Amino acid sequence: MRRGNILSLDSGGFHRLHYQEWGSASNERVLICVHGMARNSRDFDELALALSRNYRVICPDLPGRGESDWLANPKDYSLVQYVQDMVALIARVDAARVDWIGTSLGGLIGICLAAQPNTPIRRLVLNDIGPFIPQAALQRIAGYLGDHRFDDESAMESWLRDLYTAFSGLSDRQWQHLVTHGQRQCDDGRLGLHYDPAIAVNAAENSRADVDIWSLWERVDCPQLLLHGRESDVLRLETVQQMQSRRPDLQVHSLDGIGHAPALMSKDQITLLVDWLRATQSQVFTDKEEL
Repeated sequence: MRRGNILSLDSGGFHRLHYQEWGSASNERVLICVHGMARNSRDFDELALALSRNYRVICPDLPGRGESDWLANPKDYSLVQYVQDMVALIARVDAARVDWIGTSLGGLIGICLAAQPNTPIRRLVLNDIGPFIPQAALQRIAGYLGDHRFDDESAMESWLRDLYTAFSGLSDRQWQHLVTHGQRQCDDGRLGLHYDPAIAVNAAENSRADVDIWSLWERVDCPQLLLHGRESDVLRLETVQQMQSRRPDLQVHSLDGIGHAPALMSKDQITLLVDWLRATQSQVFTDKEEL
């Protein structure tokens, strides 16, 4: 794994965007993995390692998360800003085309990019996210964001386990990985979550109504895989069914007993993604480029 940084612009000036890179830097098959609202790039370590055999995998920390800079203006924690940052990242890695795996917010960013004319997005994996999010789910997410403090790693792990019930199948080692890379040292000596608490400002504002970007998603014409946690309140069954109705070629894989959002850390989930990427490569690569 290698680390890198780029500069991107927000309303207050430039900020540094951090990313992890896996696989050969000369591999033209580039795949970008983008995390959810309160998560960070290290969520994808196991997936990136598996995919790096065939891809150059880029896993960024969105601004205000992980090792990326916090933004001076909380209002800049917006979808428009994240899209702009990801455009800068794609330019930095010098990729003409990229595959995209997006969990939750990362999937919304992927939809926005893939819907544009002359998009560089070649294939799109949406992890428990679609073009419609009910207000109640947005309010739940906004409700857990904030400046949480913990006395030690054990207390933090307990809180994370209670919050991320969709990750219930993870091993103790995997939970420790999330704790190790999901913490920051606070001024009072306690542990905080590895994100800027100010991301809660826009999250609260945006939870006043449903998210509805059907018109945008309908412009996406690349191959897509939709992962659906059957217990998800963010991606409801009726949304999945409507997506299938509007896009009959959409491939959907529903995961029993899992809510929002699948961790993409289990062997079964990683294999599912590896197999789909292999199965669809003939649709997007030339004979010379195929793996």
